[in-house]
Amino acid sequence: MIKFVSLFVNAGSLEKHKATITLEIDKTKKAATATGNGPVDATFNAIKEITNIKSRLKLYQVHAITAGTDAQGEVTVRLEDKDISSQAKGSDPDIIVASAKAYINALNRLIFKKSKSAPDKLLEKQVKGV
Repeated sequence: MIKFVSLFVNAGSLEKHKATITLEIDKTKKAATATGNGPVDATFNAIKEITNIKSRLKLYQVHAITAGTDAQGEVTVRLEDKDISSQAKGSDPDIIVASAKAYINALNRLIFKKSKSAPDKLLEKQVKGV
């Protein structure tokens, strides 16, 4: 299981967007820094670097779930890897953190779905080979 620990993002118009994220995977903390075309892209690239999962982003939505300038943001992410997809949400007052949480939640669901479908595919191969 992948858990969010911390995130630092360099964003703005003067420098290249960069994100440094720390995740906990199987009780081990791992960190990575990546660049991207915006702070969300940099964050997602850093997550991909740590997890080495090559899923495709199929949906990215942002909604305010409270009012005001300090609104809580909710992000929905849908990922796809071959024929398996997963969708999850994340929320936080910082929309980049909410994005990271949503992406991590979707990755965890994707990993779970892949683990559930792998035994079925193995069984199909065994049956075909008989």
